[in-house]
Amino acid sequence: MAETSGFISDRIVYPDTDGQPMTESDATRDYLIYCVEVLRLYFKSRPNVYVSGNLFIYYEEGNPKASVSPDVFVIFGVSQRQRRSYKAWQEGSKLPSFVLEITSRTTKRQDETEKPRLYANLGVEEYFQYDPTADYLNPQLRGSQLIDGSYQPLPVSTSSEGIPFIHSRVLGLDLQLHAPYAGLGIAPLPMALRFFDPTTGTKLLDREEVEQVREALVQENELMQQERDAAQQERDAAQQERDAARQRAEALAARLRDLGIDIDDTP
Repeated sequence: MAETSGFISDRIVYPDTDGQPMTESDATRDYLIYCVEVLRLYFKSRPNVYVSGNLFIYYEEGNPKASVSPDVFVIFGVSQRQRRSYKAWQEGSKLPSFVLEITSRTTKRQDETEKPRLYANLGVEEYFQYDPTADYLNPQLRGSQLIDGSYQPLPVSTSSEGIPFIHSRVLGLDLQLHAPYAGLGIAPLPMALRFFDPTTGTKLLDREEVEQVREALVQENELMQQERDAAQQERDAAQQERDAARQRAEALAARLRDLGIDIDDTP
């Protein structure tokens, strides 16, 4: 008896991993973690935005080979929850609106040719590349938007502080390139990628930076409380001195009255 397509579909395996060890460089891994982390924190209050990275996205039911694993991606309109892999047909056919690849010379062909062609076919609105070690991209950041089925480059702008950036309309954020301090007599270091919120004028922080800010605020609050306590102690000491002076004056007046001297009649 012929099996139904449903039973056949149930037997199809969609792997959560390709079985290969992680081969990312330190820079690739660090920026992948940074980007996913700060974007998750940024969209934390929006439960219908899913941010992830280095996760298999299956976009064709029944075909496990129809998959891609972007370094960083954002999908709007699906729940913000943990997944082992992402199957589009189980998520209302929603696919990423934003993709960022942490690129290098070894992944140049995929990131420059294969993936943008696939992302364009999938309707990914914005495709960004960042080259953390300046292997081949100059500038190290490149962004493009999907127009009539093909990607067109997004302009690189410069902030009033001289920081180059590309604005992502999809995220509502600027992707900035910050030049690290290289020191005297040392060749310039690769520029660091940072996300910036132009609405609030603030840089997005990762969990470590958030914790550092939280600790600094706690220390500042403790210092302010110590200063308030010290000021209160000074006020208490001054009040005690005033009370003691009043008591001495009252005692002296009482002694004078005992001697028959009325201080109110003293000329």
